[in-house]
Amino acid sequence: MNQNPPACSVQNLTRIFGSADQPVVAVDDVTVAIGKGSFTAVMGPSGSGKSTLMHCMAGLDRPTRGEVFIGNENIARLPEKAVTRVRRDSVGFVFQSFNLLPTLTAEQNILLPLELAGRRVDRAVFNELTTSLGLTDRLRHRPSQLSGGQQQRVAVARAMMSDPEVVFADEPTGALDQRTGTALLEYLQRRSRQHGQTII
Repeated sequence: MNQNPPACSVQNLTRIFGSADQPVVAVDDVTVAIGKGSFTAVMGPSGSGKSTLMHCMAGLDRPTRGEVFIGNENIARLPEKAVTRVRRDSVGFVFQSFNLLPTLTAEQNILLPLELAGRRVDRAVFNELTTSLGLTDRLRHRPSQLSGGQQQRVAVARAMMSDPEVVFADEPTGALDQRTGTALLEYLQRRSRQHGQTII
């Protein structure tokens, strides 16, 4: 039997929004474990709770009830400062709306998480990422000067730059044309196979 913990998991996760008299149950008693190095798609209709589930699993939102693990660490029981540390060290997140800072260049956006964490930039990793994602000639551009696909690739590079164990990508191809979206998914699959990263 495999004793290794999953990359991330939730047990009996429930997230409720709204008031007690008008609750909106976004995630209802979900239990799931994601294996290390796997490439996993969370699928369902619009409004079914996919983004809320991913936000809870990544430590961006707190569950109403249930447990959330990154590796062996139950982040649902940690104080906010400790959750921030786990997110910074172990989690990458690609937001549906990119969430790039408009005043920073593409390069500055990609390197921002390392700067905030006080970590040294590995230029070889940076060059490999930006070359693989076709961003080398766009690094000095601000988000407003980039297409939607380019902005999404910057967001992916930012999520990957700290070499996180788990990368969550919330509808990463939603704003992209089919060819660009397929290329991005193929890139994420390669990261999972070649680098052992867990991609959700």
